[in-house]
Amino acid sequence: MLHVALPNPNHKVKHLKLLFFSHVGLVPPLHQRSPSSLTHQKLAMAKQFIPLSSSILVAVISLFLVSTLVPGVGSIGVNYGTVANNLPPPPQVAHFLLESTVINRVKLYDANPDILKAFAHTGIAVTVTVPNDQIPRLTKLNFARQWVEDNVQPYTPATNIVRILVGNEVITTADKMLIGNLVPAMQTLHTALVAASLDRRIQVSTPHSLGVLSNSSPPSSGKFRLGYDIHVLKPLLSFLRATKSPFMINPYPFFGCSPDTLDYALFRPNAGVLDENTGLLYTNMLDAQLDAVFSAMKVLGFDDLEIVIAETGWPSMGDSPQVGVDANVASEYNGNLKRHVSSGAGTPLMPNRTFETYIFALFNEDLKPGPTSERNFGLFQPDMTPVYDIGILRPTARSSIPNNPTPVPRVAPSNPTPRSSKRKQWCLPKTGADDNALQRNIDYVCGLGLDCGPIQQHGACFLPNTVRAHAAFAMNLYYQSTGNNDSDCDFDQTGAITNVDPSYGKCQY
Repeated sequence: MLHVALPNPNHKVKHLKLLFFSHVGLVPPLHQRSPSSLTHQKLAMAKQFIPLSSSILVAVISLFLVSTLVPGVGSIGVNYGTVANNLPPPPQVAHFLLESTVINRVKLYDANPDILKAFAHTGIAVTVTVPNDQIPRLTKLNFARQWVEDNVQPYTPATNIVRILVGNEVITTADKMLIGNLVPAMQTLHTALVAASLDRRIQVSTPHSLGVLSNSSPPSSGKFRLGYDIHVLKPLLSFLRATKSPFMINPYPFFGCSPDTLDYALFRPNAGVLDENTGLLYTNMLDAQLDAVFSAMKVLGFDDLEIVIAETGWPSMGDSPQVGVDANVASEYNGNLKRHVSSGAGTPLMPNRTFETYIFALFNEDLKPGPTSERNFGLFQPDMTPVYDIGILRPTARSSIPNNPTPVPRVAPSNPTPRSSKRKQWCLPKTGADDNALQRNIDYVCGLGLDCGPIQQHGACFLPNTVRAHAAFAMNLYYQSTGNNDSDCDFDQTGAITNVDPSYGKCQY
């Protein structure tokens, strides 16, 4: 997502991205290929060597070959943004994703060395990004080779870097220098990867906003913007085909919906929207957006390319004019999205397919500019408690999180509610409390012999395994055990009293 002005008045900055959809939006096709000829050959060979009576074994082998050879089996990834001052350290994030979630892909907006080191030996597929401002320099082979030497070679193969993105939403920046250098930069970077013998391991692509389309409704009439279609996108698509890399798109039904189309955007039951050109009925906006992109690619002769959903999501908090912005709705969209792109249903123009998809975003990012929603697209709070659960947590982690899709209050309000004799109260860390101070609070409380078992491994409050989360439990434990005296929640001015019950799941405060 870029916070930039677009040349077309219909194209808005990401946080105002109303775009020009009526009921449709815009589309990107993803893993659209049927089992390859190689798959069929291997299946045939397997059957030649197995008696016909062994039908069960044939079926098992068939399923295995299809699942391993068909590209893009609905992988779910996340965009790991870092525009915040309160995020956990990268090693903690990598461990959390590996041990507590089913997420197997992350996309970065840079090539942060600390993050790349943190994901070593996790097996998680990592996509890195060359920032927009480096695109002109990347057209020079010496710079491209140096970039690979500095940002890729020190970390691979320990870190599973699978893709490098050249910029983000470059075409809709309206920057002629960036746009003109985009494809040459991608070509030069690929040449540098070839020189380093990494071209078979690492793909090169670039993500686009739906602003690359001049028309998206109905989906079958999707077209790329005039001028960019032939001079930029056609060479770009040719490069992607030659290097077996995907076309990447950032579709956001959130920015294309209105009160009248909210059900359509959220995959809820609705009357649907008919494409009169094809007679196909669309029951959700994402499919319409993806098929519009597919149609635009088909016009240029590239409907065989894989399409990856590089960004999509829904905020859990926003400003009053925005439609359907709360944690319940965000959970509904992302949960339905996850099921839909992994189901194999595909879209009306791309049936029987799954889509590699990256949800925006991993964390709420408190320093992002723009409206409130921009800072609240995260699946997780900075302390790694879930804003809501869409089924990406492993069972061991899910048993210790809230069932209701609301943030777990791990931080006491800056101005706590005055003490009331009629309501129970709890002691939690203050906003901005230093982790070292909170660790000392944990050591002090648990050193007194109070029962800190719940925040030990396998305990009901062990997850999320963060200093702040464990400190919240320990500080409240001390506060409750000493008779709820205000002074017992001071903890060298790192604690504050709240009326909000921080209990979640089996973790009771």
